[in-house]
Amino acid sequence: MSIGVIILAAGNSSRLGQPKQLLYYEDTSLINRVTREATLFAGDAVIVVTGSAHDTIEADIAGLSIITCHNPNWKDGMASSIKTGLKHLLLVYPKLKSCIISVCDQPHLNAEVFQQLVLQQQKSGTGIVASQYAEVTGVPALFERQYFDALLHLKGQEGARKLIAKYKDDMAVISFEKGAIDIDTIEDYNNLINK
Repeated sequence: MSIGVIILAAGNSSRLGQPKQLLYYEDTSLINRVTREATLFAGDAVIVVTGSAHDTIEADIAGLSIITCHNPNWKDGMASSIKTGLKHLLLVYPKLKSCIISVCDQPHLNAEVFQQLVLQQQKSGTGIVASQYAEVTGVPALFERQYFDALLHLKGQEGARKLIAKYKDDMAVISFEKGAIDIDTIEDYNNLINK
């Protein structure tokens, strides 16, 4: 396996008041949806990092052929979940050449978007390929192996965007306009399901 996907699903959705990972959209939970799309793209090389409400979230995706790992330090911030996911992925797939870091609350994220990241990397030869939407350059983002060490040295609330900004000279982008739709509040969710 040369590429893996890390899905960050550890947060406690404080602004929403309930685990966003388990919100339903088009007959399945957000976490189940993105995990299935990731497996269509990367097969078994998918890891879901849980934290808050990990028992319920892991039960929701139990039927899928993926790796789950609980990050007991999820309250420390996103960096700890990225590190947990990457370390576990490398234990199982030590020859991994690249990884995609993804979140679970972009309901329009699918296997095609993951594939576009890979195609853009092959075309551009850059070490990082990020998604662009609503004037944001962020996740899902692909990192080649030379950036694994930098990912493992992120701290606190730092996430993929920190490296995207720092190494923009070695970055290409894909357009993922629907990536701007994510779920942080009940209003976001209502807007999604009532469209």
